[in-house]
Amino acid sequence: MFTDRLEAGILLSQKLVNFKARRDVLVVGIPRGGVVTAKTISDFLNLPLNVIVARKVGAPQQLELAIGAVSEGDITVIDEELVTRVGVDKKDLEKMISKKKEEVRERVNKFRGGKKLDLKRKVIILVDDGVATGTTIEAAVKYLRSQEVKKLILAVPVISKDVFERIKKIVDDIVALEIPEGLSAVGEFYENFSQVEDEEVVKLLQND
Repeated sequence: MFTDRLEAGILLSQKLVNFKARRDVLVVGIPRGGVVTAKTISDFLNLPLNVIVARKVGAPQQLELAIGAVSEGDITVIDEELVTRVGVDKKDLEKMISKKKEEVRERVNKFRGGKKLDLKRKVIILVDDGVATGTTIEAAVKYLRSQEVKKLILAVPVISKDVFERIKKIVDDIVALEIPEGLSAVGEFYENFSQVEDEEVVKLLQND
């Protein structure tokens, strides 16, 4: 159990000290909550901070249930098995994906002024505040891989064991503090898991 995202970031930083002040390393958080944890890591390790925008595609009647995700670069990841099980119509799914892609573009404009990051040959520490289904992380990883990064490390306070096994195949390393057998909601691992607003993300990036 973590007090909040800040404490989680400090604990992760202690496992990432080998990267401290390295000029080829960039910390990127997934908005919104992941940026709070990422900011703590970037401050602790004296590394630059930025964001990679990825958005979950939630099931129509269960928005918290991720049936897929989209990220920058028009990357789309869909859990086909879950889509079939939940019974999402193909046209409805296409509309949902289109809407999420628009949200991604809006947030890239809001958080980075629409600028594309130069990630080639960089060591990337990708940070989120927790991973339940892994689709959002998978979309972000696919985008980062398309940018020819040198090395990709996922740093998360908590990630479910089955997702850990899946994601470790597409990143170079995973630094995680808790790897439970089952994980229904990331917030269960925090005493304070309050909503993070866009404005807070903008402030954190401006203060970097």
